Amino acid sequence: MERKYKFPVEILGIFLALLWLAPFYLMIVNSFKTKREIFADTLKLPETFSLDNYIEAFESLNFVQTFFNSLIITVVSVALIILISSMAAYALSRNKSKTSTILFFIFVAAMLIPFQSVMIPLVTVFGKFEMLNRAGLIFMYLGFGSSLSIFLYHGTLSGISKSLDEAAIIDGCNKFQVFWYIIFPILKPITVTVAILNTIWIWNDYLLPSLVINQEGMETLPLKMFFFFGEYTKQWHLALAGLTLAIIPVIIGYFIAQREIIKGVSEGAVK
Repeated sequence: MERKYKFPVEILGIFLALLWLAPFYLMIVNSFKTKREIFADTLKLPETFSLDNYIEAFESLNFVQTFFNSLIITVVSVALIILISSMAAYALSRNKSKTSTILFFIFVAAMLIPFQSVMIPLVTVFGKFEMLNRAGLIFMYLGFGSSLSIFLYHGTLSGISKSLDEAAIIDGCNKFQVFWYIIFPILKPITVTVAILNTIWIWNDYLLPSLVINQEGMETLPLKMFFFFGEYTKQWHLALAGLTLAIIPVIIGYFIAQREIIKGVSEGAVK
């Protein structure tokens, strides 16, 4: 592409980048302001950069405990979704019976059911079994996240030849060994995609934890963040500081796993 054609594309790219970064600028800049400064002008820099908002937000959120709650729920839920969905998709893709086809379409159809239509009966049933806690929340995430994950895994597995399975079985592997040592490593690109989609959803989810978590000290970060929004007042200066604190671990985690994430996504694009 000639330089004269690249220039408009570069300008468009810069504009989109600034548009994408604008919310982060507003969040970080206003997190250092007092409530009065925020309502006076949200765009300008704060008069003085003070960490008072961050200290107060850290204490109000009980940040260490709340972050640990979110981390445990997200990591365990995503790990279970990846493991169980990949195994289910493998079984459905390798078994070409009418039953497996019906089961697969049931999983696909489940993606179309809105959560709002099942949330009250779901909470009622889990309440009867005394599972309105962290374990119950993880179990719900597994149920709601499996349909899309099975669909994605099934599509990838359809392109993997069954001759790999047959060769491994001839070499003495059982079904689980075939899946775990041969097939699952090949699924790494789609596993990265499944992990990213479910991590973003579970980490940021507010509605489901608000219905399930009813114990003090078990709140997730989105749930605890509601502490700053009362009926008559909204503490934007503390809320923005809390939001900034909440995304810092995510950014650190991304940079740590950046190479694997980019590698997995790029491999998936090539395949």
